[in-house]
Amino acid sequence: MRGKAHLKQQLATYVRPNASTLPYRVDVLQYVDEARRSGRPVILATASDERLAEDVAAHLGCFSGVLASDGVTNLSGTRKRDALVARFGVSGFDYIGNSRADLSGWSAANAALLVDPSRSLLREAQCRAPVEHVFTRQRRWGSPLVAALRVYQWTKNALVFVPLVLAHQVLDLTRVRAAAVTFLVFSLIASAVYVANDLLDLESDRMHPRKRRRPFAAGDLSIPAGAVLCVGLALTAFVIAGDWLPARAVVCLAAYSVLATAYSLWLKRLVVTDVIVLAGLYVLRVIAGAVAVSVPLSHWLLGFSMFFFLSLALMKRHAELTALERSGRSEAAGRGYRSTDREWLGSMGTCGGYLSVLVLALYITNRDVEALYHWPAVLWPICPAVLYWIMRMWARVYRGLLDDDPLLASLRDPVSYALGALVAMLVFLAARL
Repeated sequence: MRGKAHLKQQLATYVRPNASTLPYRVDVLQYVDEARRSGRPVILATASDERLAEDVAAHLGCFSGVLASDGVTNLSGTRKRDALVARFGVSGFDYIGNSRADLSGWSAANAALLVDPSRSLLREAQCRAPVEHVFTRQRRWGSPLVAALRVYQWTKNALVFVPLVLAHQVLDLTRVRAAAVTFLVFSLIASAVYVANDLLDLESDRMHPRKRRRPFAAGDLSIPAGAVLCVGLALTAFVIAGDWLPARAVVCLAAYSVLATAYSLWLKRLVVTDVIVLAGLYVLRVIAGAVAVSVPLSHWLLGFSMFFFLSLALMKRHAELTALERSGRSEAAGRGYRSTDREWLGSMGTCGGYLSVLVLALYITNRDVEALYHWPAVLWPICPAVLYWIMRMWARVYRGLLDDDPLLASLRDPVSYALGALVAMLVFLAARL
């Protein structure tokens, strides 16, 4: 109610981005530095609050002064132009800008310099002042967009097919179609959550040795574009789910969305809680797959999934802390873990893996297995195969050889493919012999 300048001042009181980690245009900074070296005064003129502008100016060290909003005057458009004219006179300065709000500044400038302008903006700027230079870089929308959606993470949603396969219904085309739609909508929701998570984690991602290259943290995609993308993906997922899936599957999708959002907003910062929630998100995919294709949900499958995915979640945290220690830091930004937590994370993770194999062994000896398999004894080699995979992955974690999500790392691991083929063959033989 007291104006934009006051609002910006209040926001800057609570939100102060780390100027040292913000993404900067190197070509623009080189031009600015050359101008400064030639003896020209260089002013950072911005509608942002003066505290944020001072932080950026102090970090870059290439400006002679700062003109910014001060809590009373919102220094944008004509007000910025007037401030520059009062300091340098009409046509007494060159002006670098990148949006329509800069048109008034160019109208009073000696020369216009534009950063990644649209064609229409370039034409309008040319009508206001001589265009001296246009800073451009090759826009690769496809690659940053795919990276933001994390399409490679969609492989995790193949878990929705597990109940269909274990119920021996893979030849039922109606059920296969339902499982495929479930895979699609969970993938869209997962991407929406990833985008939201990246927008919320900009500060911590920019301080991470690997995550700082993510599209939003690196400035390859804009924050408004991310907000639109997030909402669009979520709406599309629920529209498709409402048309193609049973109501209970839509409920599972909604539960996944709420839990994943809560994880991004808050739960990921809580030690232990975060890994339990991560494991729960995996299990929810399995539950949704069973509900979507209308097959009974085995409590044995739920028990195995809970312990198995808890082990993987702890494995992921352990690997992240190892990478963190290599970068010379002891605490994970945006997380509640320290590098000294790796020992107990490893202990709990290996225990979770062993318990999942125990559940599998108890299932093979239970009468329930006889309803689906003619020769259950053939399933026994699956236990040492899964046990070997878990122990091998944990060995890689302890040796610092795993720097990614374990499920994604297994997709690049020939041994994992060989073990998967062995398990599939044993299941087929047990069902047919």
